[in-house]
Amino acid sequence: MIDNPFFKDYNLQYDAIPFNQFKINHFMPAIKEGVKIANEKINQITTNSELPTFHNTVLALEEATEKLDYVMGVYWHLFGSESNNELKALAEKISPIGSKLNNDILLNNLLFKKIEAVNKNKDESLDEEDRRLIEVTYKNFIRNGASLTKPEKEKIRAIDKELSLLSPKFSNNCLSAENKFEMWIDNKNDLEGLPDSAINMAKQAAQAKKESSKWLFTLQGPSFGPFLTYAKNRKLRQKLYLAYGSLCNNDDYSNNDIIKNIVQLKHKRAKILGFNTYADYVLDDRMAESVKNVYNLLDDLYDNCFEGAKNDLNELKAYAKKLDGIDDFKPWDQSYYFTKIKKEKFNIDPEMLRPYFKAENVINGIFEVAKKMYGLEFRQINDIDVWHEEVKVFEILNDDLSFLGLIYIDLHPRATKRSGAWMNSLKDNGMYNGKIRRPHVQFTANLTRSTADRPALLTFGEVTTVFHEFGHCLHGLLSNCKYRSIGNTNVKWDFVELPSQIMENWASEKDALSLFANHFETNEIIPDELIKKIKDSKNYGAAGMYLRQIQLAYIDMAWHTNTEAVENVEEYEEKILRKTALLDKVKNTSVSTHFGHIFGGGYAAGYYSYKWAEVLEADAFESFQENGIFNQNTASSFRKNILSKGNLKNPMELYKDFKGREPKVTALLKRDGLI
Repeated sequence: MIDNPFFKDYNLQYDAIPFNQFKINHFMPAIKEGVKIANEKINQITTNSELPTFHNTVLALEEATEKLDYVMGVYWHLFGSESNNELKALAEKISPIGSKLNNDILLNNLLFKKIEAVNKNKDESLDEEDRRLIEVTYKNFIRNGASLTKPEKEKIRAIDKELSLLSPKFSNNCLSAENKFEMWIDNKNDLEGLPDSAINMAKQAAQAKKESSKWLFTLQGPSFGPFLTYAKNRKLRQKLYLAYGSLCNNDDYSNNDIIKNIVQLKHKRAKILGFNTYADYVLDDRMAESVKNVYNLLDDLYDNCFEGAKNDLNELKAYAKKLDGIDDFKPWDQSYYFTKIKKEKFNIDPEMLRPYFKAENVINGIFEVAKKMYGLEFRQINDIDVWHEEVKVFEILNDDLSFLGLIYIDLHPRATKRSGAWMNSLKDNGMYNGKIRRPHVQFTANLTRSTADRPALLTFGEVTTVFHEFGHCLHGLLSNCKYRSIGNTNVKWDFVELPSQIMENWASEKDALSLFANHFETNEIIPDELIKKIKDSKNYGAAGMYLRQIQLAYIDMAWHTNTEAVENVEEYEEKILRKTALLDKVKNTSVSTHFGHIFGGGYAAGYYSYKWAEVLEADAFESFQENGIFNQNTASSFRKNILSKGNLKNPMELYKDFKGREPKVTALLKRDGLI
């Protein structure tokens, strides 16, 4: 085996990843070696003269790509979390290699015949997990063209090669365009309305670029968000809004042609596989099952929220007119006046809550919540390699002190990190090197930083984000499966958001807040009065937030159901949103051109999943409310039937095992004040 840090044993605690050993020049040799090992193992399977069995075929295939999966996992993690231009550029080589091997496996006729034989003649002595691995593996082959003719397989290969280049390019363009924009302010009057936290952060950003007399605002969330929310200077709000709204839309980092190519290629691929559209292909393996069912959900939610959203906006327009004489209300006014009217109605403001949400306390809070629900203990460890000095690592122990897993937490924005927040599994629970290992997961975000005179104090929205991503982490950490590919978060895509979205509920519960929401200066627990204000104001503007999520889902579904060529991305998007639009379209802006979820991530034809999973989580959370949010029996059932099971059963069956019935949409509409 080659001399490469990816193939050495560093005897690190918990077999942690030796991030400090990796250099850029290690990736390509390690990936090539991983491909070589995988091909040798596949060849052993296909040339084996014995009758195909679970062990010599399906399990052998599960184990064939272990080394490559490890190297690829580290690379794509760093690609999103800590990548310079040199590392990002490697994606153009690495992505096609992964795509080619995937097709070499899934389109291998000899291998497929053996998988098919094992699937037809299942050994009765196999346990539930073995049988499920056979079922999932066989379906994966079928869904990716194993039964196609040779010419059709070649077309699939060509399409996948193109797609493997386009998606990383889309993501790189988004990050480059976001990093390029800078809004410099040298007149202190232009900061009017902004809270000290935003001003201090902008000053710190300017000082980092040797401009101590100015303030720098960027398109990173903790900078961009507060400016649109609080800055009185309307022209500067407009400038920032337009910069974000026009990202990658016919600019230096244009994604317009990339989008058109991606969707056409995906439709062609779906057609070859026997589906009318790419959305039909995707939904064939989702809880929603069909395009019709997705639109039924979205249209139902639209009918329940559109009038409410329109009424709320009319109230906002009247308020802006009364307060500042605004006659031409624009999107860059929305957050600003919404915050003002909400404060007037409920005497609450995001800045009032920040002092109670010191970032370290919030992290300790999610750990305490997990301890009370699942008996878990989190201990920080400082001798584990990390990809950046800001990353913190914790070992997690069960209540019997047995090792459960590792969690890496990376909270704040950097130019080397893509926007948003996400969870990844660095090492899945399941078989590896012949042993079942415990998982290593990571949670990465772009939350408010500390400044020279204040620690990192989060908004309530950021706290909710922490709880959301931690829910994904728990799904990975509490997995208790034999095989990597059917454990962890490897579930149907519209089920994967249930564990994350249900955790958001704890962020506004008094019993949970009392565990961590201490004032950063006085250590005073957040008062009941403020918690009541959070609760009372929670549903204000809910209809508008629903409409925004529905708009994004409509955009996604439109791109992935329409097989006709699109000439102009912006014009096409405007047609999609005509039904849901409450304000006039702003020229040169587009959601699609920086919609990373569907063009740079895995949510293509799946963005509806957030609302689908909300139906599940609202219904499931009622069980916690009925019995107490820290009720051990309810939490134990949720862990046993949902979090630990991965993809061992159809997700609706898992849900019914927990709830005793299928979910009802009324719980969601009732909770959010729409009925």
